[in-house]
Amino acid sequence: MPWSMRNFLATHNLLAVSAQQREAALNSAQTLDTTLLVDLTNVLNYHPTRQGNLEEATGKEEPDRIYDLGGLTRGNLDFSRAQPQHFAFLLAYALGQVNTSAAGSTGYRHTITPIAGNLDVARSNPSFTAAQRLGQQVMKRRLVSCFVNQVKVQFPKDGWAKISGVIKGTGKIDDNTCCETVPAAYNDSSLTLASHGVEGSSAAERLSNVQAIKVQNPGTSAWEDVAYTAVSGDSPAVITITPPGGSGDITSYKVYYLPTESGWTEFPARVSEPPLRSTQLRVNLGGKWTGSAIQGGHVLATELRDLSWTLHNQLSIESTPGGGGLYANRAFRRGRSQELVFDRDFRDFLMNQHLRDNDTLVVHLKAEGPEYEAGYRYMVEIVFPKVGIISAPTRVTERRLTESIEFSVLQDDDLGSVLVYVQNQVPGYALG
Repeated sequence: MPWSMRNFLATHNLLAVSAQQREAALNSAQTLDTTLLVDLTNVLNYHPTRQGNLEEATGKEEPDRIYDLGGLTRGNLDFSRAQPQHFAFLLAYALGQVNTSAAGSTGYRHTITPIAGNLDVARSNPSFTAAQRLGQQVMKRRLVSCFVNQVKVQFPKDGWAKISGVIKGTGKIDDNTCCETVPAAYNDSSLTLASHGVEGSSAAERLSNVQAIKVQNPGTSAWEDVAYTAVSGDSPAVITITPPGGSGDITSYKVYYLPTESGWTEFPARVSEPPLRSTQLRVNLGGKWTGSAIQGGHVLATELRDLSWTLHNQLSIESTPGGGGLYANRAFRRGRSQELVFDRDFRDFLMNQHLRDNDTLVVHLKAEGPEYEAGYRYMVEIVFPKVGIISAPTRVTERRLTESIEFSVLQDDDLGSVLVYVQNQVPGYALG
């Protein structure tokens, strides 16, 4: 059997999402439009809820049945060399409100802000569809109605900008695998599928995309492995097998294979953008945000070691009466919250003074990459109109005094809690 030919290296994994178009409704799949460069270890998994019947009167000491209560999807999307599009995608779905305008003749400026209230009767935030190829030929899985529950942005010392998202989904999934029962004689040398072809442009690919064949021995009723040597390019496909037995009795064969691809299993192209470096970030503390620029304030440069921002949506994904499926039918925020942390050299007592005064400040972050056309750059800009310092402990790092400044992100009456601006050449994100 050709199982050893099948490539299950994680380096062949791919992940695609509906970055530009949000789902029209909960548990309604959207077309995939972008393949993303997530970290190699990222896998979006289905987490089933199974319950045994231990507490039922079965007449046995131990359970004898498992009930299927559906499940949820969970996982991380980590971008260790973050590009502007990664910020735009995760934050558009995490914050929920996006407005896009032109930025040059080929670019766009996306303004991303927290959504007020709920998106619709079933969702607080917009949802997207994701799909993942696992290995080169093992399987592909589509996960409908994924939400960004948490985002963490980091600009570490001596490194790349990083952004990661914690994903939660309703548990509505499908995949490209097929298990087909084929009736045939126990001594047959070939099997013909009911209607599908087998994926693969070459004979070797088709052979490895049949992952197993089993036959029910007509004498013992046990399922046994069947050797197979060739798969035709026809639809339905014909599979050449080594006859498992000598009798002509009709029995059942189970064929496990990947059918010919179509629709969502064909992954879209990747968008190519330059990743952002921590050295490209400009940090301004204090000052005033005019709606288009920062005025005044203090620019933190050599004293800043690294910074991070974490956004929590605290999404609760639930299955309620009337849902109609083995997946959740509502996803609501329990309350958005944010934290901002600076690791800074303790060169002065200014931050401690702000802590004692219990005043509020504006924080402005701007990372600019190269130009995509003359006068317009790839860019990520994050504005916190109102933050307060809640702690600033002093410590010693590499024999120097440092302070870890933790800000609480507050909601301003006019500007809200955070404004994100991303500039690139993608026409939109989470469009309705």
